[in-house]
Amino acid sequence: MATDPAPRAVIAHDVRKSFGDDQVLSGVNLEIAAGEFVALLGRSGSGKSTFLRALGALDSEVDGYIRVPAKQAIVFQDPRLLPWQKVLTNVTIGLPANAETKAKAIAALGEVNVASKAKVWPRTLSGGEAQRVALARALVREPELLLLDEPFGALDALTRIKMHGLLQELHGRHLPAVLLVTHDVDEAILLADRVIVLTDGTISLDAAVDLPRPRSRDTTEFVTVRKRLLRELGVSEESPAAP
Repeated sequence: MATDPAPRAVIAHDVRKSFGDDQVLSGVNLEIAAGEFVALLGRSGSGKSTFLRALGALDSEVDGYIRVPAKQAIVFQDPRLLPWQKVLTNVTIGLPANAETKAKAIAALGEVNVASKAKVWPRTLSGGEAQRVALARALVREPELLLLDEPFGALDALTRIKMHGLLQELHGRHLPAVLLVTHDVDEAILLADRVIVLTDGTISLDAAVDLPRPRSRDTTEFVTVRKRLLRELGVSEESPAAP
């Protein structure tokens, strides 16, 4: 007997976006199941962030059909913390000012291991700490869809590794659907259930990442997936990251 397909957190059909005569998205079709982790790769200018902004309702001038959950959150490369508000207030901004919200925010800061920073100013945080606060701000909203636009791109290599582990823990605990925009092929393979490659505004590859977790860059299977993605991106197979 056939089973019902997994519920879809994202349905995008024939999504198009132009800037003047430049068509950045040329009919993108994508579905993301509830709880699924999808990474979106592509060269600079391929439309990755434009598509993410369309899903996040940050750009209303987009053609096509998009259905996403009402409960969603976005984390950018820049943590975008308000410097005139302390960390706890940054996490709760826009939410009801009550004891329940405060308790949820403190719990979220605890989940990302910066509970001790609740009463400090953002300027005192390291880059990794600031990005953890940005994740806490997203988590406290209990999103069904988490949109990540190169959230670790500005971090040093060691901090990125730590943030990868943290994101995997948080995803396993809360199970939102995730769309991660990244330039880093290894990051996509380490984290995602599926990797999408966007080329000239359309999806040129949609590949499941059927590797056991935790994943290691040193395995033959990992290297095989990396080579396939790099070929699709048109870069040297010896390079560990997309341009």
